[in-house]
This record gives sequence, structure tokens and C-alpha cells, in this order.
Amino acid sequence: MAVTCTRFTDEYQLYEEIGKGAFSVVRRCVKLCTGHEYAAKIINTKKLSARDHQKLEREARICRLLKHPNIVRLHDSISEEGFHYLIFDLVTGGELFEDIVAREYYSEADASHCIQQILEAVLHCHQMGVVHRDLKPENLLLASKCKGAAVKLADFGLAIEVQGEQQAWFGFAGTPGYLSPEVLRKEAYGKPVDIWACGVILYILLVGYPPFWDEDQHKLYQQIKAGAYDFPSPEWDTVTPEAKNLINQMLTINPAKRITAHEALKHPWVCQRSTVASMMHRQETVECLKKFNARRKLKGAILTTMLATRNFSVGRQTTAPATITTAATSTALGLVEQAKSLLNKKTDVGKPQTNSTKNSAGVTSPKGPIPPAALEPQTTVIHNLVDGIKESSDSTHTNPEDEEMKVLKFSDILSSVRRGSGALEAEGPQPAVAQQPLSPSFPHSPLAQPARFTDIFNTVRRGSEAEGVQYSNTQHRLSQPHLNSPFVQRK
Repeated sequence: MAVTCTRFTDEYQLYEEIGKGAFSVVRRCVKLCTGHEYAAKIINTKKLSARDHQKLEREARICRLLKHPNIVRLHDSISEEGFHYLIFDLVTGGELFEDIVAREYYSEADASHCIQQILEAVLHCHQMGVVHRDLKPENLLLASKCKGAAVKLADFGLAIEVQGEQQAWFGFAGTPGYLSPEVLRKEAYGKPVDIWACGVILYILLVGYPPFWDEDQHKLYQQIKAGAYDFPSPEWDTVTPEAKNLINQMLTINPAKRITAHEALKHPWVCQRSTVASMMHRQETVECLKKFNARRKLKGAILTTMLATRNFSVGRQTTAPATITTAATSTALGLVEQAKSLLNKKTDVGKPQTNSTKNSAGVTSPKGPIPPAALEPQTTVIHNLVDGIKESSDSTHTNPEDEEMKVLKFSDILSSVRRGSGALEAEGPQPAVAQQPLSPSFPHSPLAQPARFTDIFNTVRRGSEAEGVQYSNTQHRLSQPHLNSPFVQRK
């Protein structure tokens, strides 16, 4: 697909904003000659560094390669002076995980169908020499709100191109809970990192919580490197052995022995799900997923507030910081309300204490109650140890959650923002505007002094604490004890 030389406005009409990134905005658009709707990712190239230009070219190049029903497709690429337009599928079904919790019926067979579509997308990527590197729930969307809509893999901002089965060190990139052991060990890696992430996603699809967790980032990474996960009772007692077998093959520590996307699609639990996968409704999984999603929304609100504080503070001056504080807080509190609505949908359900079981590798997960951190959304991180450049990616869908950072611990993130450090770049969902044609001009942020971080954060915290969400100033860590109840309390 060649870059179109005609003006964007000659071919498309722009409408409301549906997402926003650091240097880009996503808006609904209509192709004038056909009337078809798309999502236009508009990048302000005047603000990009040489490195950012390279990343943009890489993302566009990769997206042009991928043409699959389970991947958000790039239809057009238009370059104009100062702006670049990437025209993608308009996906309107929202996140897969949000759809699951709204269903009246959800079974192991449904989870099998979901992972099959994800694996189909991953297989196509791998066949085209592409490694996604950031597979996670936020990047799994639905084509529409219709029942049975296709799952779409999105956001190739961290994707890389590889030759065949090439293994090399491409830099530390991904999302903490979904990183593979070889990446954490800083070893050569390749396509198997996507399969590991698929294993984590499948685990969550079946029980509603992740296989690896710890409040401490270092301990989390130690668990992942050791393959320390298990299938605790009682929730895993109703999962078929075939499903557990597929997870074990995906979460194999040695990437050379890890199952491939092609092999996984031939696994009986996937290709023979009508006779192998259980059809029993998994209500407990749905309830756990509700809380898992609520935590993602809540932390997303905090990260959005921090982004607003940081972005408004870069090279700008004004005498009205209170206006910016109000705007940033309003956006974040809107997301807090979304999280609160999810948290209030059900009362807490307790589970008995049980002894944890061992996984196929014979390693058990640490004992003790599952902490709230296990439910926190995972933030995308990338640190290229070769050139020391922090990379970034922008979402191209209707509800982007794009957080990238060199500094990994949440306490460090908060400290970074308070210092005004450039090491943090966090992005969150933005509200859509009125449904009428808009000017194609790129929106610019108002000039502003940096809003006081404490003012914004305290406002968000007050809104959160009203719903029982507690925040520790000393540790700068979110804590919500009542979210533990649906999970196994390990001795």
C-alpha cells in the first residue's frame, strides 16, 4: 500500500474524536466516495522526533502487511505536511473482556472460541514475520456490538519484524504481567513471546484473574521466570484437563519447547471444543472479570490524571492553572465513575481457603491472600537497552488505554510525575464529542502552567475513597481489600 499523495479532506470527512494519544488523535471518518466508516489516526508529525518518525513508519509498514479478519486492518495511509493519517477499521464493539461480563451465559467453550480467534490473528502475524509484543486484554476488541462479533487484535505500536524463526534481543518491551521469561532474562526472543502472553490471557479467560501476581514488581518477575503458577481449587476444579494442558504448553518456560500458534490451533480443546470444552456457565469467572475490569478502569483514571498533568506542563505558560486542573480532574473522575459502576454491580462473594496445587513444572505460586495488585491493570513498558530510547505506542480504537514507561513501579510513576520527569508517558481514554462533522484540523492543547499534581490526584482519590477504594500516601499504591473476596485465599 503506497502512501496516498492526495489531501485527506478530498477523500474523507472527519467526525467526532474517539481516542487520543500523546502525538495523535483518533476520529471517526467517512470515505466520501463510498460512505464507509473508518477510524482515522491523525499523527501530528511536527511534534515527532526522528526516532518517532521511524516508529511511525515501522507501525504503518507492519499494519500494511496484515490482512486478516481478526486484526484491525489499515486501509489507507495519507501523508500531508505536518500530519499523517492512518485509516483503520472502525471497531465499535469495545473490549472483549467488557463484553464477556455483560453476557448472560459464558462457558469454557466460549473461552475456547475467544482464544481461537486470538491465535488465528497471532498465527497470521507470525506468518508475515511480525511479533506483536504487547498482547493483553486492552488490545483485544470486538468488531461490533452484534452477538458473535469477531475478536480483533489491535495496537501494533510495539510490534517488530523478524526473519523466519529469528531470535534476537529486540529490547525490553511489553506489559509486566504478560512478559515472557526470556524477555525478563534479557535473552534473545522472537515469536514465542506472543504465545506466552496468549497463555496468560487464556488463564484469565477461564477464571477471571491472572496466573502471576505480586505487589512487588521484582517478585512478580521472579514468579514469571520460574513459571510459578498453579490451578487452585475450587475454581479450577471445573475446568477440563485439556484446557489446563493447553495453558501448560503455552506457559512453558523454555521458548524452544513452547507450543506454536499453529500447533495451539490444532489442540483438541480448540479445534474440537464442541466435544472437549465444558459448556457449563462460569458465573464465578464472570464475577471475577467484573472486578478485574473495574480495577483496570480505576487505575486508568489515575494514569489519565497524571498524563494530563504532565502534558499540560511541557513548554507552556499561562496564569490559569486551575482551569487545567479542573479539566484533567473531570476526565479522570469520569473514568472513576465508570469503575465505580462496575464495582457496584455485585456484592462481594467469599471463597474458602485452600491449599494451592502445583503446575506441570512442579512449582507452586507463593502463599497468602491474592493482593489487590493482582487486579491492577498492567502498564505497557519498553526500554531499549541498546540505544536507551523509550518507545511509545498510540491506540487506534474506541477506548485506548496506552501507558508506557521506563520506571516500572507505581510508586516510581507517581514520583516521576511529581518531579515532572520525562520518563513517564501515560495515556488514557478520552470522551467522545458531539456527533457532527468537525474540522479536519488537529486539536491543540491550550497553553497552560502545569496543574498541581496533588490537587488533581487528591480529587481523584476522594472520589475513589467514597466507594471504599483506599489509597496509601506512604507507599503510593492503590489498595482495595474488598476486591480480594472472589479469589482463593491461599495459606
